[in-house]
Amino acid sequence: MASSVRKSPRRKKSLTLTILTALMALYTLVPLAWLVINSTKTQDGLFTSFGLWFDDGHFALFDNIKQTLTYDDGIFLRWLGNTLLYVVVGAGGATFLAALAGYGLAKFDFPGRKGVFATVIGAVAVPGTALAVPQFLMFAKLGLTDTPWAVIIPSLVTPFGLYLMWTFSAQAVPDDILEAARVDGAGEFRTFFRISVPLLAPGIVTVLLFSIVATWNNYFLPLIMLKDPDWYPLTIGLNAWNAQSATAGGQAVFNLVVTGSLLTILPLLAAFLLLQRYWQSGLAAGSVKE
Repeated sequence: MASSVRKSPRRKKSLTLTILTALMALYTLVPLAWLVINSTKTQDGLFTSFGLWFDDGHFALFDNIKQTLTYDDGIFLRWLGNTLLYVVVGAGGATFLAALAGYGLAKFDFPGRKGVFATVIGAVAVPGTALAVPQFLMFAKLGLTDTPWAVIIPSLVTPFGLYLMWTFSAQAVPDDILEAARVDGAGEFRTFFRISVPLLAPGIVTVLLFSIVATWNNYFLPLIMLKDPDWYPLTIGLNAWNAQSATAGGQAVFNLVVTGSLLTILPLLAAFLLLQRYWQSGLAAGSVKE
């Protein structure tokens, strides 16, 4: 009896966690299932069939993909290329700068270091949308609006990534290793790239993933910075397709919007799957103290 009494609170806790996990799984997977299912439907099928089941007799996934890639002279592929440009230059540059600056702040002592720390913490608390209008006014004076630089340059600054790399560098890179490298005559940049970067790999991959997702899903900044559809990212382009049904003489292409949204998330899934093993192996490295 005593044993069963002792186990009952644990069982209740386990049941609660199971229920919460199931609810979170439903919350995450149901929208994805809706997207996959409805990308197989025609324009009419979206409104004549149940949202979470396939349209009987019509499987239009491949037709929808073909139309999405060729609609309006293949503008979707141009938007995809723009998004990849913003991610590679913006997110890649943001990750590199965050790693370099975070390492410098963690391993070098200089006047004003505490002030920089306070500034970074304050910047983390400021939402990006609050800075969009001041950034637009600044880029308008510089004549950079409606250009890719108006999206790329703000993406290079990631306060959260800088803070993450700062704290991670302080723990992951032992000072003794840096001192030994300096005694052997290695310069600071060589020490960073040859010794510190491998140790910082888990943090770098984490910041890279966050930056990729943030840049890929960026909506408000390109919305106010860009007017030329040829420079739209996928987020703005798909919204333009979705809104054209409400314009005079506009054509409703909801099936292409749904299919385009499905195609949009595939590169993000691929990025997580490709980087996951580096992430996990990096997190495990150094877990055993010799």
